[in-house]
Amino acid sequence: MLQTSPSALTANYPRIAQAIAYLAERYAEQPSLDDAARAAGLSPHHFQREFSRLAGVSPKAFVAHLTLEHAKANLAKGETVFNAALDAGLSGPSRLHDLCLKVEAMTPGSYAKGGADLNIAYGFWPSLFGTTLLMATERSLCGLAFGDDEDAMFADMAARWPKAAFTRDDTRIAPYAERIFNTGSAATTPLPVQLFGTPWQIKVWQALLAIPEGAVATYRSVAETVCTAKAARATGAAIGRNPIALLIPCHRVLASNGALTGYHWGESRKRAILALEAARLGE
Repeated sequence: MLQTSPSALTANYPRIAQAIAYLAERYAEQPSLDDAARAAGLSPHHFQREFSRLAGVSPKAFVAHLTLEHAKANLAKGETVFNAALDAGLSGPSRLHDLCLKVEAMTPGSYAKGGADLNIAYGFWPSLFGTTLLMATERSLCGLAFGDDEDAMFADMAARWPKAAFTRDDTRIAPYAERIFNTGSAATTPLPVQLFGTPWQIKVWQALLAIPEGAVATYRSVAETVCTAKAARATGAAIGRNPIALLIPCHRVLASNGALTGYHWGESRKRAILALEAARLGE
């Protein structure tokens, strides 16, 4: 059970998230509006209105982009945009949330300490892609994960900083959640993000920030940018360790044939995120 108290604006996030998961898993069956509304526990009229309000697109537009055919067709174009945008450095804008990230990378020495002397606050929040775990140091967001089991989500993320002290603190987490998931909120300052990883991992995550919303890249192209195409496997492993889902867009990396392949937070969730981004850009 979620222990946070989201605002009235996001009160229906769990219902719409349930519908998004339903559609992402059954997209091949082309579910009807009534089917999706039933999955959300809402009347068709109410569901249509709430989905459009929270997701920013109609259910019909979302379903139309779930096949990923658009992603396959745009792979070459997406990689061109990706290579051209690589000078983004350790910061990147997201049109989806109108956010600009101010990213700070931890030093190799600090990483080697396993998070010793770090005090990390965490909390859970509803989102369009299910329960979200957010984690933050005293000054920056350091973790964002999706999942269905809060205990498993926390164990997975906490293992990244084995020597850190963790405190459940929804008050500290709420401002980050509001900035990320309340698409109607205006922000005049960049969202601070702190990356904890090996120099190699951080270099790969930096490359991911250059993939624009609506574009995709392949594991091979990311590897070529970071090092060499021969490092595609190691690049994939680093992508899989991305600690900040959505904001560092590991979901925009596909296999060379356009297949989703693995995604740490679930392939159906990856399909849903890509479809929603594409639908928003298309409307």
